[in-house]
Amino acid sequence: MIWGIVRRKITSAQVIGQSVSKIGPRCRATAQKEAILTCRGFQRVQRSSYHILSGNYVCSTPRSEVIELIQKGSFIGSRSRLFSSDSGDLVDAVVPFMGESITDGTLAKFLKQPGDRVEMDEPIAQIETDKVTIDVASPQAGVIQKLTAKEGETVEPGAKIAVISKSGEGVAQAAPAEKAAAQPPPAEEKPSVEKQTPESEAAPAVKDKTPSEPPSTAKKPTSPPSKPMASEPQLPPKDRERRVPMTRLRKRVATRLKDSQNTFALLTTFNEVDMTNLMKLRSDYKDAFLEKHGVKLGLMSGFVKAAVSALQHQPVVNAVIDGDDIIYRDYIDISFAVGTKKGLVVPVIRNSERMNFAEIEKEISTLAKKANDGSISIDEMAGGTFTISNGGVYGSLLSTPIINPPQSAILGMHSIVNRPMVVGGNVVPRPMMYIALTYDHRLIDGREAVFFLRRIKDIVEDPRRLLLDI
Repeated sequence: MIWGIVRRKITSAQVIGQSVSKIGPRCRATAQKEAILTCRGFQRVQRSSYHILSGNYVCSTPRSEVIELIQKGSFIGSRSRLFSSDSGDLVDAVVPFMGESITDGTLAKFLKQPGDRVEMDEPIAQIETDKVTIDVASPQAGVIQKLTAKEGETVEPGAKIAVISKSGEGVAQAAPAEKAAAQPPPAEEKPSVEKQTPESEAAPAVKDKTPSEPPSTAKKPTSPPSKPMASEPQLPPKDRERRVPMTRLRKRVATRLKDSQNTFALLTTFNEVDMTNLMKLRSDYKDAFLEKHGVKLGLMSGFVKAAVSALQHQPVVNAVIDGDDIIYRDYIDISFAVGTKKGLVVPVIRNSERMNFAEIEKEISTLAKKANDGSISIDEMAGGTFTISNGGVYGSLLSTPIINPPQSAILGMHSIVNRPMVVGGNVVPRPMMYIALTYDHRLIDGREAVFFLRRIKDIVEDPRRLLLDI
């Protein structure tokens, strides 16, 4: 929506100090003589620096006026658009809006340093949150004058992390000045240390050493009693260990998985699937599929379609417990686990029940690519009613997957291995896969879980069932 700005002068401090609460529930006083009024859905303030605090925008320049925002028409904008101070040549780069459920993040690293040239919207830093890594883009083209935050600090939306000079003036001069200012202290510290060590202090130091020698010789005879400790296990030296802090994503994953283990009554049931027909379907039509749809035909789309059918036959698996109630969801959003270098992320395929094989493959390809290059958004990972985890891509033969809260079940796929199977009275080699379903036994009984997994098996072994809906 286009927001028009109507300014009305405030002549009385009483309006600001006492009557601000009457203007609107989202109004905040930022100083004795200033206030700002924002409406729901407001996304942009121009020519004003501010800090974002839980959806509220606070003007940093005291003014005796109230800014009233009025909805007028269509507006195209982004809530994550960076704002800058209107201070002439200098522009502040601030942390953008990171999502409704994210209040802060960790400044992982700066991609640019003072003196570096940047273009508009060029990433200058990365903010690591519980779910994704967000780039902080430069609001203007120019030269970075200074960094106002440090790597590893916790920052909130609206926090200033760098100052950019649009003209680049003063940046080149500031760097030598800083170096010149940094050089004298070490030169001054050396003589100061020498001056602080007169002979009067040196003599006690010698005296301390002479009496300390007898105790050292006295300790030598005590070394033989330590021989019995040699039988104890020898731990590796500390210098061969490394201690690194956990990333916010890893801490979030650890917390959620432990909460899942503590909350759900986890139970896993297994089955095995003959992959012959699905693999033959893929082999016969992969070239025509790629030519028409521009994406490769994989096995994952077949399992997604099978899961959709199984969830429709057993809707309790798609439900979730909420307090004393059970929420049955009439839509199917399939989450699929993707292992990245930074950790595990779970993108969501929305409304999977309405999609065909090609649409599912395109969505999987797009989301997996975003997850690996770190460009996936929080909205693309939020929600989900059921998860599929494919450990087979890493060679896993069998596992018990853990539920992704607040869902109630998860399907585990594994590697395909040729095993001898009895078919028509004959022992023949078949490509077989073990599948596992971990479910919340508080909500799902063993009968529904077994029927669900059996439905997966039936469709994967005979995909024609999807055409006939049987």
